[in-house]
Amino acid sequence: MEPLKSTDAIIDFCLAPLNFDQQTEAEREVRRRMTHVIRTFQAKAAQPVAVDFSNMPSQVINEAAHGNE
Repeated sequence: MEPLKSTDAIIDFCLAPLNFDQQTEAEREVRRRMTHVIRTFQAKAAQPVAVDFSNMPSQVINEAAHGNE
């Protein structure tokens, strides 16, 4: 997988498993918020930022510690 550089590509990759209906107000609001976060981060970084999801370590969530929700 190539590192993702565009804000839209990063958001699309992150939201894909959720299978959102792209016509809802909730989906548009999630995209608006994620765009703001990513662009704010990129503006504060002194260099262009790319995300390589293929090199991301796994995360284990202890559901019992979070109420099995």
